[in-house]
Amino acid sequence: MSLESNKTLGGIGAILLAIPFLSLIGIILVLIAMKGMGDYYDDENIFKNALLGFIFGIVGVIALIAVILMLAFGFSTVSPITTPYSAFAFSGFGLFIIAFIILYGFSLIGAIFYKKSLDNLSEKSGEQMFSTSGLILLIGAAIPLIGEILKFVAWILAAVGFFNIKKSTQTTVTKIPDVPAKENQFCKYCGAPITTEATFCQKCGKKIE
Repeated sequence: MSLESNKTLGGIGAILLAIPFLSLIGIILVLIAMKGMGDYYDDENIFKNALLGFIFGIVGVIALIAVILMLAFGFSTVSPITTPYSAFAFSGFGLFIIAFIILYGFSLIGAIFYKKSLDNLSEKSGEQMFSTSGLILLIGAAIPLIGEILKFVAWILAAVGFFNIKKSTQTTVTKIPDVPAKENQFCKYCGAPITTEATFCQKCGKKIE
């Protein structure tokens, strides 16, 4: 795909990422755009880091869903080991804490890889908005609950960055060598006019030094 197509996919995908119910579609479009950008700028880390960020995010969500299912099906009341701490560990509150830690950890790792990808894209494209977006995204992942607002802002900035990418134009200037002007000179033997390119005098036939 062309640079313009990747810009459009990335911009639309980043906007959809900021919308909770459309974030999955958004990240798919962003990944496609990152793959195209990586090919365009000849930097595979742009796509590789974005893909790792996506994988860690998905693993965190799957782990969270697994814990929620455990709560829903009553596994939270069953403890394989009877210790004073087992009741708390497998209680609803204990599983909530575990789920929060899992989601927080994987989200933070995913944000680190997203930041690396956006930093790479910022360096290659010259669009500083990506670097700012990556930093805000990382801060948002580090701050629970309130950070969701920062993540929203980060992806909106990333969308602006995608739409602002300029096509790199490298103009090669070829220097034309200077050609000496044809000036008339005179033969030192007979005094006849000769050009600077002449090897022999056309009048007397002597070799010109």
